[in-house]
Amino acid sequence: MREDLRKRLAISDDRLEAVNSLLLDPEARIVNDMLDVVARYGTPEEINHKARESGRFESLMQRVERVRPEYVADLEWLRSQRDAGAFVSLDDYRRDVLGKKHDSVQFDDDVAVTLEVSACQYFPWLIRAAHRAIEKRTLLPGRFIRVRNMKEQEQDGDLAAFAAAMDLIGASWVETLDTRGTDGSNVHLGGPETITGYFGGVGQPNGHALRWLDEYLHFYTEYGVRQVLNVNPGTVMLGYLLHRLGVDIEFKISVFLGNDNPYAGLWTLLGAKLFSRDDGTTPLVGFNWSNSTDNETLEITAQFRRSLGLEEMVRFEHHITETWKSIVRQPYNRRDELLEVAPRVANISAKHEGGDPDMEQGREHPSDILDYFRERDEVIEAGDWEHLELNFLDKCHAVERTAHALTERGIGVVAAERLHGAPIPAV
Repeated sequence: MREDLRKRLAISDDRLEAVNSLLLDPEARIVNDMLDVVARYGTPEEINHKARESGRFESLMQRVERVRPEYVADLEWLRSQRDAGAFVSLDDYRRDVLGKKHDSVQFDDDVAVTLEVSACQYFPWLIRAAHRAIEKRTLLPGRFIRVRNMKEQEQDGDLAAFAAAMDLIGASWVETLDTRGTDGSNVHLGGPETITGYFGGVGQPNGHALRWLDEYLHFYTEYGVRQVLNVNPGTVMLGYLLHRLGVDIEFKISVFLGNDNPYAGLWTLLGAKLFSRDDGTTPLVGFNWSNSTDNETLEITAQFRRSLGLEEMVRFEHHITETWKSIVRQPYNRRDELLEVAPRVANISAKHEGGDPDMEQGREHPSDILDYFRERDEVIEAGDWEHLELNFLDKCHAVERTAHALTERGIGVVAAERLHGAPIPAV
C-alpha cells in the first residue's frame, strides 16, 4: 500500500510549465517589480563585478583609511600575526588536546563541524578575540554572524574593517540587513510589549521585501557583502530568484524563520533545488534550525538534502548555546547532542549565541538578545561596552569548549582557515 500511495506524489510536467509560465509572463508584477530593483544596479554581470572589486582587501582597506584610520593598525597587526604563524595550527591544536593519544586518533574530517559564533557586533571585539586565541592557543571560529545596524556600521567604518578582517583570517561571515521586521515595517507593532503580534506579522510586509532586495544590492556592490541573514519566506524567494538571474547572492535562513521539523526543511530545500542554477548551485548556504529541533530531525533532513544534491552546499546551522536572556529557557546547552549527531550528519555548523550556562549565570550583565538592537553610542553611554564585549568573549569560550570536545572524539572542526589551516577530508 505504501508504494501505491507514493506514486500519487509524483508531480507532472505541466505543473512546472505553469511555474515557468508565471515567471516568464511579461505582465507579472511579482517578477517585474523585482527586475526593476535589480536594473538600478546594472546587469547581473556588472553587479558581480562591482561586488568583487569592492570586496577586495585593498579596496576595503582604502575605505578603512578614509573612515576609521585607527583600525588600520589593528588590521596590519592581524595580518602580521597570521603571516608569522602566531596562531596555533589545527594539527598542533589537536596535539595540545590529545597529548600522546594524537598519533593514534584518525580524524573524520568528512564530517568536520564548522565553529560559529554570534553575534560579533564590533570589529574591536574580533581583535580582542584574536589576541586571546594567540595567548591561549585556541581556535578562532570559521564563521561569524553579525546582527548590527548596517547604516550605523557603514558610517563608523566598522563594516569595511570587519569585512577586511574576514578576508585576512579566512572565515565566512553573515550580515543582517536593516530591513528585518524590527525596523518599523509593521506599523501595528512596537517593542517587547507587542511581542505576541510578531508571531503572525514579523518580517518584511508589503513593499519591504523589495526594500530588502535593494538594501542587499547596495551592500553587495559597495562592500562585497555576499552572505546575509534571511528571516522571511518572501525574501527567501527573492534570494532564490536573484541567484537564478545570475547575481552571486548567498544567504542563511535565520532561526526566527521557525524551521522546526523535517517537512519545513523539505519545503525550504525543494525551493533551493527548484530554483538552482544549471550548475546545481543555490544561494542557500546556511540553514539555521529552530531551537526546538532535535537530532532525529537533522538526520531525516540530511537524508533528502543528500538526495537533492545539496549536502555540500547547504550547511545545517544548529544553536549549541543561546543568549542567557530574552530568547530561550535556561539552562540551554546542546553540546552533548552535537557530539552524538556530528559523526552521522555532514556539513553542520555549531553556532554559539551565548556563553555556557555555568559562566553566564555569574555575570553582572549576562548576554541578552535584545542587546543586538542597541545603538553603539547608547551602549557606550550606558557603560555597557565592557559587559557586551565580555559576553562575546564568553561565546568564544563556549566555542573553545565545543572544539575541545569534538577534537577529543576525533571529529574534525572548521576554524578560520588562513590562521589555523583547513581540515583534510579522508580519502
